[in-house]
Amino acid sequence: MTGPHKTPDQPHHGRHDRGGLQQIHDPYVARLKPTEPSVCSDCGVVWHEGRWQWLARPAGAHELRCPACQRVHDRVPAGYLTLGGAFLAAHRAEILHLIDHHAEHQAAEHPLKRIMAREDTADGVLVTTTDAHLARGLGEAIEHAYKGELDYHYVEDDATLRVRWRRDA
Repeated sequence: MTGPHKTPDQPHHGRHDRGGLQQIHDPYVARLKPTEPSVCSDCGVVWHEGRWQWLARPAGAHELRCPACQRVHDRVPAGYLTLGGAFLAAHRAEILHLIDHHAEHQAAEHPLKRIMAREDTADGVLVTTTDAHLARGLGEAIEHAYKGELDYHYVEDDATLRVRWRRDA
């Protein structure tokens, strides 16, 4: 297959880059598909037609914990978004509203992309997510709306992404 992520002259097994996000083994992604239908015992998301979806709970569904709820339960985020700077202090409510709005939109379409927690830090705010792509998307949304400096740090041999956004003026 050719395209932006695969070319005929490069191997594509194991670790590769997909849109800048390192793709490596994530212990929270099941190697085997759940029995259909299955429902998350914590949040109620349904495994149907090969993916997690927000649907009505099917009768007789097998119960298990979805990968997002398992991360929350284990307190193991896939993404960290650190926000800082004087601009954040002056526009905190707007920025946090943007984060919430973007995260709600993503979770509606992709049930495993959720904010785990939002904490105040000495320099600003730390947002943890169940999905590394969500942390990246939140950082990009903030940078698009408010400019500033955006950095990505991939944790070697892990399925974790650290995103840092800062604007001082």
